[in-house]
Amino acid sequence: MTDIIHLLPDNIANQIAAGEVIQRPASAVKELLENAVDAGATEIQLILKDAGKELVQVIDNGSGMSETDARLCFERHATSKIRSIEDLFSIRTMGFRGEALASIAAVAQVELKTRRAEDAVGTYIEIENSAVRKQEPVQWQTGTSISMKNLFFNVPARRNFLKSNAAEMRHVVDEFIRVAMSFPQLQFTLTHNGAQLFYLEKGSLKQRIVSILGQHYNSKLVAVKEMTDYMNVYGFVGKPDAAKKTRGDQFFFVNNRFIRSPYLHHAVMTAYAEMLPSDSYPLYVLFIEVNPEHVDINVHPTKQEIKFDDEKVLYAFIQATIKHSLAQFNVSPTLDFDLDPGIQQLTAVTQPFTRQQQEASTGGSLYKTFSQANQAHRIEKNDSNLRHWKDLYEIAAPRPDGTEFPGMPSMPSAPAPTGPAAIDASWQEQHKAPMQVHQHYILSHIKSGFFLIDQHAAHERILYERYLRSLQDKAMPTQQSLFPHTLDLAPADAALINALLPDLQHLGYDLEPFGQNTFVVRGTPADIQSGNEQASIEGLLEQFKHSSAELKLDRREQLVRSMARNNAIPVGKVLNVREMQNLIDELFACVTPNVSPSGRATFVSFKLNELDKMFEKGAQ
Repeated sequence: MTDIIHLLPDNIANQIAAGEVIQRPASAVKELLENAVDAGATEIQLILKDAGKELVQVIDNGSGMSETDARLCFERHATSKIRSIEDLFSIRTMGFRGEALASIAAVAQVELKTRRAEDAVGTYIEIENSAVRKQEPVQWQTGTSISMKNLFFNVPARRNFLKSNAAEMRHVVDEFIRVAMSFPQLQFTLTHNGAQLFYLEKGSLKQRIVSILGQHYNSKLVAVKEMTDYMNVYGFVGKPDAAKKTRGDQFFFVNNRFIRSPYLHHAVMTAYAEMLPSDSYPLYVLFIEVNPEHVDINVHPTKQEIKFDDEKVLYAFIQATIKHSLAQFNVSPTLDFDLDPGIQQLTAVTQPFTRQQQEASTGGSLYKTFSQANQAHRIEKNDSNLRHWKDLYEIAAPRPDGTEFPGMPSMPSAPAPTGPAAIDASWQEQHKAPMQVHQHYILSHIKSGFFLIDQHAAHERILYERYLRSLQDKAMPTQQSLFPHTLDLAPADAALINALLPDLQHLGYDLEPFGQNTFVVRGTPADIQSGNEQASIEGLLEQFKHSSAELKLDRREQLVRSMARNNAIPVGKVLNVREMQNLIDELFACVTPNVSPSGRATFVSFKLNELDKMFEKGAQ
């Protein structure tokens, strides 16, 4: 018998191994950006075409590479950061296993240009399917440029599993934001199909957070900082009023590396336990500095899941730190601006205010104009008009026992029904009308019992089917705003709106781009209350991002579900009888009236015979 086990060719083995590291364009973006940071760059450019499917290029002004290093860096497990196994537990850089460039070269066409400051010329290398096609000298600036073209060109099956450009672009932006957030002292730019989406100047961490997540966070950030011999925790958390109903603005960094940790996230949530509803998520950007000996970052190919040698200590420390910071933010707020140096040199600041100057000021007419006797709000003690205010209050205030107000005329009471038949008819009419329970449920009478309807879930189902029909048939009517509203968004949200713009317009939103990250809202769907345009669109974006993360649906389905959930009648809204009846009629006219788009029951029925059993009437 012949032997059946054999070694795989290097190019096939590399393609299989690359699947652990490079899963989509965003994976390559992460690895290339981290390599640029490790190279000591201060300015990093990310250039994309077709959400990275056609091109991912990273240009940096870092240290560059020699000709030998440029050739060797594409070999698997080639690294400059590990010499022995002990080095693995003292790593503070981002990339260290030597897998990134080798994985990229296995599944894409790669071009490298690099030069060190001490070299007269640089090195140019072309690699395709892990094989070097060309190597020659090139004139290049100090630093490195790596271009990854036609991702998965040699693995068509994997390329077919890539999502739409909008979906892949969201993943790319997420990775870009995580690296840019980690290093606010570096300049980052992101250009997609010739349009610049991000231009992040060097600055403080707070400036970086605001420039990425939006200016509306500028006054809603609370500084967090605690230093100990074991670990340091610093960064910012959001005030409770900045919390959102969906996740997205939560960032943990350990030694400047973005991580995911449900355990530490729970520590943050418990710190907010008495300040937020259970379905709200606060903003936080927290950096944890700890000795690498206490952390294992090599447990996952993407290095986003790590292990601590003592998670309980870290949990308690983060929880206590955030509680302390939140307790202080409204007690001793700080002014967040730099004083103009010119102001500090004025004589009013540098010279004391002498007694002679005080007397001269208080004797002037300007001072007397603003003295107590001349203030507009001053009320003299003997003001006769308000002398008997207490008596007036006692006349208007109700008595504790609920009797008539003294001094107030009594209202005529309604005439009582004249007979038993009139009383019975009135009660029957009231009994058949729908009734709202705790501004959450609607109780509707039927012949065999009654329905209990969840008003939010029911309206969500109604809107979902309405929006779905509008996408399939004709566009929804738009309610034009009397005064167009300008909407400023974070760069990531602006990119998402641009991708969704055609479908949003078909669903009744009249939006137009108005400069970078700004849109003009000229109209909204007719069923959205006027004056609520900004909240409607921002809520829609949050719901869309949440549904994209939780469910694998196509873009239109996600958009329709997000709009339905965002615009549905909220819990706590008071409805009159006509509104409740219309809701019931529209619900049971739906194709699938019994469940919401998210799978929750819209109503529960109670039959009379079931009620009889509950009250044990059958036993009598």
